[in-house]
Amino acid sequence: MTASVACVVPALNAQSTLAEVCRGLRCAVPRAVVLVVDDGSADATSAVARACADVVIRFERNRGKGAALRAGITEALAREADLVVTIDADGQHDPAYAPHLLAALDDADLAIGARARSGTMPLGRRLTNTLASVAVGRLTGVDVVDAQSGFRAMRRAVLLAVQATGDRYEYETDFLIRALRAGYRIASVPVPTVYGAPSNFRRMRDSVRVVRAIWRHRAGAST
Repeated sequence: MTASVACVVPALNAQSTLAEVCRGLRCAVPRAVVLVVDDGSADATSAVARACADVVIRFERNRGKGAALRAGITEALAREADLVVTIDADGQHDPAYAPHLLAALDDADLAIGARARSGTMPLGRRLTNTLASVAVGRLTGVDVVDAQSGFRAMRRAVLLAVQATGDRYEYETDFLIRALRAGYRIASVPVPTVYGAPSNFRRMRDSVRVVRAIWRHRAGAST
């Protein structure tokens, strides 16, 4: 039996890049349901989503990437998806690599698109990415190449079992730590490092949220 796939795309003010991401997913994973969550965008993101996605969830106000992912994943599970891909709407992930992440689930429960920390990745993101990956690895005892990548593929069982907290970028870090501590298997799949379109990641504020999420787990482990 062929596994059913859903692609969850959290989107904020992504009118210029969203359609290309959806088209890329259609080509890469033709059988997948494409589900866009518009996180309170102030531009035409919702209109673009309605034209290119199978399902659109619209937040009337911005609630954060974590909240958007949670809503999209909940909808994907309600639609009986066996496998779920998450990918950002800003064009900084190449949808053509989605099949590689899905294939990695043959031997893993969670696959992460691992970006090279090359010159194309801004210096500040390289630093926070490295520190977060090292910290998550030490907390879980599992080697993590790219803890902050939003390009992931996950099995249904992991998504049902792991209840991550946080409404913004810390959600993905919290999810990863909880999944690894629960014994779920991870695979790192090399993907291109693409930058150009502006990211909604706010370097200081969101980095602090990620650090707090890691620290909560560290503090919990030491008590």
